[in-house]
Amino acid sequence: MKLEKISKAIYRMPPHEDMKVPAYIFANEKLIRHIRADRTLSQLKNVASLPGIVKYALAMPDAHEGYGFPIGGVAAFDAETGIISPGGVGYDINCGIRLVTVDLTPEEVKSKIKELCDKLFINIPSGVGSQGKLRISHEELDEVALRGVEWAVEKGYGRKEDIQNTEEYGRIEGADPSCVSPTVKKRGKSQLGTLGAGNHFLEMQEIQQLFDEETAKKFGLEKGKTAVMIHTGSRGYGHQICTDHVKNVLRYAESNNLFLPDRELAYAPIQSREGSDYLKAMRCGVNFAFTNRQVIMHWVRETFDNVFGPGTSDSMHLVYDVAHNIAKMEEHVVDGEKRKLIVHRKGATRSFPAGRPELPEHYSSVGHPVLIAGTMGTASYVLVGEQKGLELTFGSTCHGSGRTMSRGQAIRTHDGAQLAHDLLKQGIYVKATKPRTLAEEAPDAYKNVDDVVASVAEAGISRPVARMKPLGVVKG
Repeated sequence: MKLEKISKAIYRMPPHEDMKVPAYIFANEKLIRHIRADRTLSQLKNVASLPGIVKYALAMPDAHEGYGFPIGGVAAFDAETGIISPGGVGYDINCGIRLVTVDLTPEEVKSKIKELCDKLFINIPSGVGSQGKLRISHEELDEVALRGVEWAVEKGYGRKEDIQNTEEYGRIEGADPSCVSPTVKKRGKSQLGTLGAGNHFLEMQEIQQLFDEETAKKFGLEKGKTAVMIHTGSRGYGHQICTDHVKNVLRYAESNNLFLPDRELAYAPIQSREGSDYLKAMRCGVNFAFTNRQVIMHWVRETFDNVFGPGTSDSMHLVYDVAHNIAKMEEHVVDGEKRKLIVHRKGATRSFPAGRPELPEHYSSVGHPVLIAGTMGTASYVLVGEQKGLELTFGSTCHGSGRTMSRGQAIRTHDGAQLAHDLLKQGIYVKATKPRTLAEEAPDAYKNVDDVVASVAEAGISRPVARMKPLGVVKG
């Protein structure tokens, strides 16, 4: 597929066939080769063919093929007259990351890393279909869907300061549990406070390198200290929401003879019943996921107290929690005019610089932390948004490394037990449900996260603040 090189890390796909707008890919030459290797570019072309798409379709450097939209895809539509596509959010609604600082040195954490990871593995259920320790009624589940993190804090799972350090303050408005099926509630009722499987993880990290000390200080990051990264989403609750509403939206699209570049890109107007119901249900999934990560963080704090002594968690502060599978109403300047848009980010992270009204007060002068997960054998990053990102990407950036190898291929290529042994020799202790889980998440099944971060920095859409390396990992 023809791409025009605009700069060192920006490529343009000119409109052709059914494309309504051009597409832009933010990646250096090395990563473009990976992106060309699967269906990412053809899926991006299809996104650019959707009716009413505003300005352009976008792909981040960690992009790879997904359901409908490529993972790492971004697209915006008018908030009043536009469309909504479940494929632009994905099945794991509000899969996201939170980062918690720990006032312990890497040496202190390493001295008890096996005990810590083993206890976290017990205290935070993980794996496919895992059930949590919380037992809540359907009525309480609806309250979670409406109130998000505020519900958890009120129940004793965290602190008030956690609310302001969560995107959307831990609660996106407009959720409506009446748009969520009984099957969704059945799946989600026992999964609050669970990690899940696949690429979801709990990771103990050393803050190894600072690129911007002033911004790092604002974020509470200190070289030579440690942090915990939590990566998970809305579990079966969000997956079932997507399953239910994909059918409804596809039925609407077909019965109204809407142009579909791909059935997986089924969409409905926001003002239609099907579009509105999906949006309301998706927001329930968003709030469930914020709350899920909040409850997990509470149990992480308790586990640190248990392993390192009472009071350890007093200095464990939430840096930020940010989503990377979501559709949100936001105001952006388009061709010199302020417009309210619904921005789809799938495997892409909001990356707002200083001055945006959505920012909590303590980050208003610098922008919010952007959390980028690497692999269990490489590194993770904290970034911050640049003004250019608002102009080029609706304030979006990458979300992680991005797969280069399917899970099946990774399992066939790697021996999980050997991989755990090799990581331990590198000083990284890994605790997982089974060796197969480690094999499918092998570091070389992903792009190099350093290349991904270098690409968004070279493109000028976000810049690195800190780099963290893993000390211990818990996987489902």
